[in-house]
Order: sequence, then structure tokens, then C-alpha cells
Amino acid sequence: MFRDARSTLWLRSRVMATQQPLHFGVTLPQIKRTWEESARAAKAFDELGYDSVWVCDHLYGIPAPENDILEAWSQLAAVAAITDHVELGTLVTPPLFRNPAVLAKQIATIDHISGGRVIAGLGAGWFQDEYEGYGIEFPSTPDRMVALEESLELMKLMWTQDEVTYEGRFTKAKGVHCAPKPESPPKILVGGSGEKILMGIAARHADIWNNLEVTQGELAQKVAALHRRCEEYDRDPSTITVSQQCTVVLASDETSAKENIERAKKIYGGHMGGAIEESGIWGTPEQVVEHINRHVEMGCTMFVFEFFGRDTTEPAALFAEQVMPEFAVAQ
Repeated sequence: MFRDARSTLWLRSRVMATQQPLHFGVTLPQIKRTWEESARAAKAFDELGYDSVWVCDHLYGIPAPENDILEAWSQLAAVAAITDHVELGTLVTPPLFRNPAVLAKQIATIDHISGGRVIAGLGAGWFQDEYEGYGIEFPSTPDRMVALEESLELMKLMWTQDEVTYEGRFTKAKGVHCAPKPESPPKILVGGSGEKILMGIAARHADIWNNLEVTQGELAQKVAALHRRCEEYDRDPSTITVSQQCTVVLASDETSAKENIERAKKIYGGHMGGAIEESGIWGTPEQVVEHINRHVEMGCTMFVFEFFGRDTTEPAALFAEQVMPEFAVAQ
């Protein structure tokens, strides 16, 4: 064991005090990775007991457009066919990348392939170069918010009604049918940190709100803002799951953990390297348990991890073996 009995009892008492099961998701290898690498990881995460697997929805392998990247929903369709338990989601799909009526049909199809395991992760989008490179209009931020909400409204209608006509500024459908429909509408995740418009959209439509990694240090502030938006729209905030996107730097001993933190700083630079150490999840298994508990105390009960390392299945296995058992997990 990595801690003595007294420490174990103390940590478990803190977890029991939250009385909330936690959901642990993990991102799949995608940028500059092959399908074979992604498939191996997906099967491993499924077998290790993670609750969900995720991909980013970019058309360019950020930061360089020439970097290889697998298209998100095509990749998830393949992952759906080779896994049994994990939920499948995007973090996140921006508006206007795809016709939203066609996207609703794609998601419904993948939901059938997976047996009802899809989470529809959507956000406002931000990377102008890939929009314009693919010949897609890149509206202003307020207009992308409108397009996001219109997409959500149309998809929800298509998943629940036999025939749908919708007329929005950016989204249109005329007598459209989505058959077969999902057995039940997929859960909707809205990702982003905008405290007014985006969180208002989350309050109206989302089952899950995801805080971006770049604002991980502001989680408590963001949760408070989400609760204010819920009050405005008469939504019980406890009905929205709070999720945190985060890099996890995990090692079996403190020396290795600190070495990995320094490597992460060099790779991510000032953008994320320092934030991992200040407000992220890193260290030995014992330290990682403490960092997770800090997030839980701020209202977070769902995590989307990107494990640091070339082979992310190694730290994922260590987490599953020595960290996951310390928490009540979602069923």
C-alpha cells in the first residue's frame, strides 16, 4: 500500500463525506497517433474500469495543421464497436463544423452501435484557422453561441419527435426524420468557461457542464457562476453534473512525479505547465487522491483526464489500481 492505515481511513472518511459517486473519464490518443494506438488505449481503459473515453473535435492536429488527427465522430463510431462499458464523447464539438441535423443522425447511429453510451459534447469553438481552412464560416463569438444553442435545440427535437421542422439563424430543417432514434436521448455536455451566455446555454440544455483545463484554477468561481445561471432559468443546479478537463501527471514515487511535472512544464510551457502544479492533479497516488478531493469540495464530481506520458495506459493503470478504489464511482 502507498499510505499507512491511518491515512487510508482519513481519506476514505473524506470521500464518504461527499456522498457523491465520481465519474472518471480519460482522453484517447488522437493527435499524431495511429488508429491502432487509439484502439489499444480504448480497450485498455474499458477493461480498467473507467467510466468514459473522450476525443477532441478538431480538424487540424493543433498546434500544427499538418499534424495527423483522427476525425472525432468517425473515431468514436469505431471505438463504440470495440468497447463494452465506457461512455463515448467529444470535448467538444463546435457549431457549424457539420450540419446539425446530420450530426444528430450521426450521434443517434453511434448511440445504437454502442448500446446507448454516447455523450454529446458541444461547445462554441474557437480555432478560426481550421474553420476557414475547411471552408466553414467562422462567425463572431456571440453568433457561435446562437449557432450552438440552435444546434442543441434541433438535436433534442430530432431525438424525441417523429418529424421536425426548425428555422433558426444558422440552423434549419424541414420535415426531417431521425430513425432509428436513440433508445433514450443522449446525455448532453456543454463545455466552456463563459460565465454568462455559455453557462446560460448549459443551464437550459445540459446534463453536464465541463470546465476547461485553462480555467481549472477558477473552478469554484465557475461553479458559482453556473449556479447563478441555473437560478435565472429555474433549474436545480444539482441536476447538472460538474466536470473538469485536466492533465494528470501521476507517478509511483514523489521523485518521478516531480520529474514528470518538469517535463510537462517544458512541453506545455507557460500555457498549462505551471497551472498543473498550482491547481491541477499530479503527484503520487496519495497526492492525486488529495487533489481530487479538493476538486470534489468545489462541486466537481466528473473528471476527464489526459494522462501525461507517451503511453497513457501506464499511468491510467496505476490510477485504476491505487487511486480509483479510494472513491465511490458512478454506476
